[in-house]
Amino acid sequence: MKFEMNWFEAMPMMMAQPPADGSGPPAWVQLLPLVILFVLMYFVLLRPQMKRQKETEKLISSIKTGDRVLAAGGIYGTVANLKEQIVILKIADNVKIEVSRSSITSVEKAVEEKPAQ
Repeated sequence: MKFEMNWFEAMPMMMAQPPADGSGPPAWVQLLPLVILFVLMYFVLLRPQMKRQKETEKLISSIKTGDRVLAAGGIYGTVANLKEQIVILKIADNVKIEVSRSSITSVEKAVEEKPAQ
């Protein structure tokens, strides 16, 4: 025998009030979905973001003179000098620019400049 339910007809039963004698589920059972939601949000959203932030901080703190870096604006350059919050990049011969440390998106190993022939 096949049981078919019309959702439109079943809606009033699903929205029915709990019994008045207080025999409803305990409070912790009602809070369980909320707790599960917070745990899932932590592992899906917050934890990966914190991990990426730590990696970025480590990357920025490991910058040293001579490293080839990519700034957020798409500018490649070689670190010529470091200040507390500023990195001076050499992007061409006799062309240096100052960028914020936080704008550095990736760092390559230090490169040795080859003399022009």
